[in-house]
Amino acid sequence: MAIVGYARVPSLGQSLDVQIEKLDAIGADKIFKEKRSGVDTARPALKQALEYVREGDQFVISRIDRLARSAEDLLRIVRELEEKGVTLRVIDQPIDSREATGRAFLGMLGIFAEFENSIRRERQMDGIAKAKSKGTRFGRKVLLTEDTVNEIKLMRENGKTVPEIMKAKGLSKASVYRALSV
Repeated sequence: MAIVGYARVPSLGQSLDVQIEKLDAIGADKIFKEKRSGVDTARPALKQALEYVREGDQFVISRIDRLARSAEDLLRIVRELEEKGVTLRVIDQPIDSREATGRAFLGMLGIFAEFENSIRRERQMDGIAKAKSKGTRFGRKVLLTEDTVNEIKLMRENGKTVPEIMKAKGLSKASVYRALSV
């Protein structure tokens, strides 16, 4: 069984020293470290650490916020560790997935993540409904308005070629032909 540590700080100006000292103090066999924002989905050292751990290993961090950017992200990482047979331990918070209280805490995080997602979806749907009630239209702007179609037909009647119309109107060949067929 290896003890694999992960340390992260959000910016280059901050130091990893405190986290590394804590991981060294518990006897971490290997420590992955990086200076990246937690909201950055591309965290190469975390990816390497998760690929490195094997069944029976213990994945150790100093605090939860060093590992994940949200409860949902944390649960995704915990599930990945569980699938590999790796336990999670948090030094500064009493979380150890080998113990019942640690597993209960992680289970509660799952419930909070689901709750957080449902609230976010409700807010999003409320916002969309409110915008629609104010007349906001969603989706791509219609390029072939009735006026544009009439202009294209007039240009064609005046001898303009399709490529010339495309360039003048900033439309694709398909759009010009669609306008001419209406």
